[in-house]
Amino acid sequence: MRRALRSSAAALTAISALLLAGCGGDSGTADVFGAGGWPGMHADARSSNTSPVTGSRSLDFQWSRPIGGPTPTNASVAANGQVFLTARTDEGCNLLSFQIDTGRKRWCTRIGPGAATSTPVVDAATNIYIGDEGAMSSFNERGQLRWRTPVSGTPRSAQFTSDGNLLFITQLGQINVLDPQTGFKVAPSYDLIPPASYTQGVNVEPVPNDQGLDGCLAGGQQCPVANTPAIDLDNGRFVFTFWRPFAPQANLVAMRYTGGDDPRIVEDWSTGTLPGGPAGGPNLSADGKTVYTNDNAGHLWAVDAETGEPRWSYDVGYPTLGTPSTSAGGLIIPAGAEKGRLLALRDRGDHAELVWERADLLQLGVPAQTAGTTGYTVVRDGDAGLALLTFDTETGETLDQDPLPGATGFTVGTSIGPDGEVLTPTLIGELFVLK
Repeated sequence: MRRALRSSAAALTAISALLLAGCGGDSGTADVFGAGGWPGMHADARSSNTSPVTGSRSLDFQWSRPIGGPTPTNASVAANGQVFLTARTDEGCNLLSFQIDTGRKRWCTRIGPGAATSTPVVDAATNIYIGDEGAMSSFNERGQLRWRTPVSGTPRSAQFTSDGNLLFITQLGQINVLDPQTGFKVAPSYDLIPPASYTQGVNVEPVPNDQGLDGCLAGGQQCPVANTPAIDLDNGRFVFTFWRPFAPQANLVAMRYTGGDDPRIVEDWSTGTLPGGPAGGPNLSADGKTVYTNDNAGHLWAVDAETGEPRWSYDVGYPTLGTPSTSAGGLIIPAGAEKGRLLALRDRGDHAELVWERADLLQLGVPAQTAGTTGYTVVRDGDAGLALLTFDTETGETLDQDPLPGATGFTVGTSIGPDGEVLTPTLIGELFVLK
């Protein structure tokens, strides 16, 4: 059950924004989109896990930094090369910033532990936006708080809308759109799970803002919204996974942010046809017509973005642990897993075509594609180590392979810097940078 009364939360929102708006930087809605870098969880609005930078085909290890705790999400990179990431730490900082060329820590701070479940999103003025239990906050490039807006739940990684506002969904299913300069809500909040009604009384216990966060990495039922939405900037449609109360599995859901003079959040469609529910966050094709997502039975699905009707599915052979990389040209490279292979698919309308497959590699990361048909992902190196693989995205051919010193386990994302730097944090809590 949710809070029965929302008036106090609304008042807190207004007071918070009024008090903190004066502390903000110079960023307005005109400059939120960075010209370079890796500004969010999956790089861009459509969550493509791709970069327009022409990637290097010969990398060298530059530096690594222990973060102090597990790091379950990507690093984001501003256009000026400033790196931001979060970590699950028992004490000390859990929101950190580094300079990409040297690894020097610029600043760090501690906010609520829920911040560790999402990636900071960064705008062109190098302001960042990150949620923790019960609020979305913004910091400037020096780590100074700009504003803090109360919400219900813990925000997942955010996206920018076409009119420059900040859209995000909390793990409890509340959707909000905020002005990035002030933190004010520009549209009424939308609760996917209706709050407690007046007839249920005012003494209903509120749902804790951190409820279910531990289940978000695996996309479990206790975390209703576990992933970052992908948004079509042309029409405001955004897609995400949602586990409805008492449902047997999560659904793939589409909503729309209308923008304009009367901005609202409206329902579009929902589908529960994916076996076991969707695994990992969805992304969109470059033309916005198709949603790509994996299910929990080891298939990649293509779903019509207008209607929610499935177009095809392809048996990848394993349940992936992450959002696929989908290039503007339509090449789809699924994420890895404990038994993950490296392969590439192409959407042929009514079916997927296997372009190439590397059964000789165990993929243990989330791939990223760059311009120049160059891709990167993390693979097993030896008995237990990890290495960054540089490969040709058109053929799958290995171009370079660089061991990550001391790295073990699994990496949760691959990010590309403004000058082609490649960043990957390990789940156990160390950031690696190659150049």
